[in-house]
Amino acid sequence: MSEKEKMLNGELYMPENDETLFNERIKCKTLCHKYNNLPPDKLDERKELIKQIVGKTQNKFWIEQPFYCDYGYNIELGENFYSNHNLVILDCAKVKFGDNVFIGPNCGFYTAEHPLDAETRNKGLEYAKPITIGNNVWIGGGVTIVAGVTVGNNVVIAAGAVVTKDVSDNCVVAGVPAKKIKDIEN
Repeated sequence: MSEKEKMLNGELYMPENDETLFNERIKCKTLCHKYNNLPPDKLDERKELIKQIVGKTQNKFWIEQPFYCDYGYNIELGENFYSNHNLVILDCAKVKFGDNVFIGPNCGFYTAEHPLDAETRNKGLEYAKPITIGNNVWIGGGVTIVAGVTVGNNVVIAAGAVVTKDVSDNCVVAGVPAKKIKDIEN
């Protein structure tokens, strides 16, 4: 099994010594660099570059500059997606956003994890777990969402939260680690 197959299957893999993964990261980071250095008024060019970077988009989406990701092809954007400045997505596993997702500035979505065992970790091994964000989700500024988390529908994540566990539908979460603080009535 290749290192890429291991990565996509959530198994321990070696990202640094694999030529395929290295080349895919360089290609993606080169496109991100190009995107981040386009003049802000080049709206059509910016949108076309995002379509080259991410695996799937719908018709209405926008990502403010700068934007960073590892591979791009593991990212899916739903309809009416918006991200403010400095979005970071470490997409070693799938990161899927539903419809009507709005993300504040300085947010990170991190699918990569490292073994707790120092000997294994020091060999450069890592693994990845997917992140799924439901529909009608508002993510405040400075939020971090870690590997393996699923956020339900109609959720607000307060600014500065660190989401380490799944979030159910129709609620507000806040804090470090994030906890439900309020239900949202429909």
